[in-house]
Amino acid sequence: MATWANLGLQDSSSPLMEQLNFFHDHTLLILTMITILVGYIMGMLMFNKFTNRYLLHGQTIEIIWTVLPAIILMFIAFPSLRLLYLMDEINTPSITLKSVGHQWYWSYEYSDFLNLEFDSYMMPTNELETNGFRLLDVDNRVVLPMNNQIRILVTATDVLHSWTVPSLGVKVDATPGRLNQLNFLINRPGLFFGQCSEICGANHSFMPIVIE
Repeated sequence: MATWANLGLQDSSSPLMEQLNFFHDHTLLILTMITILVGYIMGMLMFNKFTNRYLLHGQTIEIIWTVLPAIILMFIAFPSLRLLYLMDEINTPSITLKSVGHQWYWSYEYSDFLNLEFDSYMMPTNELETNGFRLLDVDNRVVLPMNNQIRILVTATDVLHSWTVPSLGVKVDATPGRLNQLNFLINRPGLFFGQCSEICGANHSFMPIVIE
């Protein structure tokens, strides 16, 4: 879960989130290099005294500053596309969870079992235990197995919601009349917290998600 003064991404709890973390660092490094180079060139332009009244064109430098950014963009695009396809990949799931967004709570169904469904509401502050997390804990948690492929089907009954668990790298829109599918694998035990990430009305901030 996110902690105080945490400016980076949360620690990954799934192989996909691990790859997303790596991609974030990779892209940030490229952006830092570009910023330093452009900053240095702008600084040099400010302070140097060299001018050339007869310089009308520079074919070579123009080719370089057209081709080089294209190559740099390829270094970002290829890992990005690879990740995009990896996130869309549906492996043989061991268990299917159906999540339905309502104003303002989630309801879950374990499709592999008969009559296993429940609603999950945020715990009010006055009912919280001492070790509970304010605005993040729920009365009924989703319990999922570790090291298994999990398929989640997400939909909504009223307005747009978004089922999001940052440490698993999972974010999928819950759209009324539409079933969205996602696949993930949890590679360590723990409690994973998320929240609705699509503005869905007055109590949008008060419909958390907890996976155990």
